[in-house]
Amino acid sequence: MFKWGYHGMPRTIRLILGDQLTPSLDIVKHADFENDVFLMAEVREEATHIKHHKKKIAFIFSAMRHFAKSLKQLGAKVRYITISDPQNTNSLLGETARAIKDTNINQLVVTEPSEYRLREELEAWKQRLALPITILPDTRFLATHHEFQSWANGKKQLRMEMFYREMRQKHNILMAHSRPIGGKWNYDAQNQKAFKGEVDIPQGPDFVPDGITKQVIREVSTHFPEHFGHVEPFNFAVTREQALQALDAFIQYKLPHFGDFQDAMKQDEPFLFHSLLSAYLNCGLLTPLEIIIKAQNAYLAHKVPINAAEGFIRQILGWREFVRGIYWLFMPDYLRENYFDAKRALPSLYWGKPTKMNCLYQCVKETQENAYAHHIQRLMILGNFAALCQVSPSELQDWFWSVYIDAFEWVELPNVTGMALFADGGKLASKPYISSGNYINKMSDYCNHCHYDVKQKQGDKACPFNYLYWHFLLENEDKLSSNHRMRMPLNTLVKMPNDKKNLIKKDALIFLSKINDETNF
Repeated sequence: MFKWGYHGMPRTIRLILGDQLTPSLDIVKHADFENDVFLMAEVREEATHIKHHKKKIAFIFSAMRHFAKSLKQLGAKVRYITISDPQNTNSLLGETARAIKDTNINQLVVTEPSEYRLREELEAWKQRLALPITILPDTRFLATHHEFQSWANGKKQLRMEMFYREMRQKHNILMAHSRPIGGKWNYDAQNQKAFKGEVDIPQGPDFVPDGITKQVIREVSTHFPEHFGHVEPFNFAVTREQALQALDAFIQYKLPHFGDFQDAMKQDEPFLFHSLLSAYLNCGLLTPLEIIIKAQNAYLAHKVPINAAEGFIRQILGWREFVRGIYWLFMPDYLRENYFDAKRALPSLYWGKPTKMNCLYQCVKETQENAYAHHIQRLMILGNFAALCQVSPSELQDWFWSVYIDAFEWVELPNVTGMALFADGGKLASKPYISSGNYINKMSDYCNHCHYDVKQKQGDKACPFNYLYWHFLLENEDKLSSNHRMRMPLNTLVKMPNDKKNLIKKDALIFLSKINDETNF
């Protein structure tokens, strides 16, 4: 119970959300540690609004508890409510109201939530709580809402590449005066190599759970036993200090080869040369600019090649900022985008049902174990398959949001709706990112271990991606005909004999009819 008398009476409650664990935010920097109270709460409402992966919940709760500990060490007053607290109301509003009742304050301060739903709820809180609420801007992002809206205003198409170039110039990243270093803005053509074991894959760093994390793991196992995924082994960073160690290790050991192999996939190698920093970045243990500067400095010190530094920086300075801009520009209507009128239920293989399709099996298994899959696994296998099967956007959105440790709605929704499914009709991407089995075979060794034959186009042994790809084009030819980037496959489709089209339809319909029954397809 928090009760203060007149002397030392708290005047402000500063609510810290689970993805705002950043000491440089104004909500911390401008706090009066003598009088203000920081409120942090682990609530079931947020953990089950979407049934998040056990490891994701454990990561966020542990990071929150460690952040609260660091605030206390700075001399702050912290009211922290754990998931096991018997008085926990299990909602943010409930815990805020309870804190107000227990303390004497005159206002609530919160950093703008990253999620549209919470941002809207805060407006309603003003009436419910009957006190002023100050919503501070989230200064960690490198483009404000206003800046992105101004950039987007009047444009017929919003394309990440052009936005990225402006961000490079604004922040003077990999620039030589007004020109990009190396003479090119984008080195993506050099970043599409399959991995054949050319170099050793660096491991770790792995972080051994301390007492706080071990307690969180026990509580998550108790409170969320029915949630997807494994909570152990747990080796993620949960403090800023650990996250900085992970950043340094990536820059030193993985970034030199990240550019070449960022799109590669390999059996039983879920991480390859990827950073695994997105979870730390999205919950606030790291900030985007510090990561970008370290990657740039590694290039300037001749420790990494330009394609590696630029490719990695583009993911943060370009893509991450761009999808956040898209999210806030088009919400809340963006939730309901469904350009292809896709209605199929999410296949149960996404929740771990056995499948003979090895690429899907590998990606789901690794997701279940790690709460992680890298961007090509998410886009070109899990997203690609859902697009070809015309899965309901809302079902795939919820799945991606729930299972990945770095997934918050602002980043997940545009990536799924706009990139993986093209459900927004082109607001984000210039074409659907779909493919046959050939792309998967080119960029991975998954096909070498598969029941199906990637070289077969029709029949029981044919890779389902092959006929599903052409079936998708047949089904959506009218909607894709005006897209110039789809001209080549659609021209091939036009020239395709009718008997071949009929075989494609037959194989696809047979396959689609059984993806949610008990058949191990």
